[in-house]
Amino acid sequence: MIEDQDTRILAHLQKDGRATNQQLADEVGMSTSACWRRVRALEEAGVIRGYAALVAREQAGFAMSAILHVSLERHDAKFVDEFVSRVTTRREVLECFATTGDADYHLRVVVEDMAAYNRFLDEFMFRIPGIRYVRSNVVLKEIKTGVALPF
Repeated sequence: MIEDQDTRILAHLQKDGRATNQQLADEVGMSTSACWRRVRALEEAGVIRGYAALVAREQAGFAMSAILHVSLERHDAKFVDEFVSRVTTRREVLECFATTGDADYHLRVVVEDMAAYNRFLDEFMFRIPGIRYVRSNVVLKEIKTGVALPF
């Protein structure tokens, strides 16, 4: 169970992952040693999985983003395992969700441009065995993106 102090730590780290332990302790109203112990415990428990920089997609050269709706022919373990194994290794696939509804999976994909997207589909997605269909929704404008949980 995550305690109130932990949620304050997590909320602040989501805003500023580069905060020093002293800054974090001051922000959440704890001693530096107690704060450090809490952060370490959150890391060891897997609540904090890592630290990363948030990079502006378009400024970094990834002009195109798409949401793919993927359905498999069969849900045999062989096809599911193959699909999961392949998509988790592709750098273009930022997120993959197993979902209910019309599609079995939803993927968020980023690429440099339309030519790169066509190559991604032709050379990768359409070659995965067991796929019934791939439907694409090209992202026209990002209205809200984020990774922070709502503490």
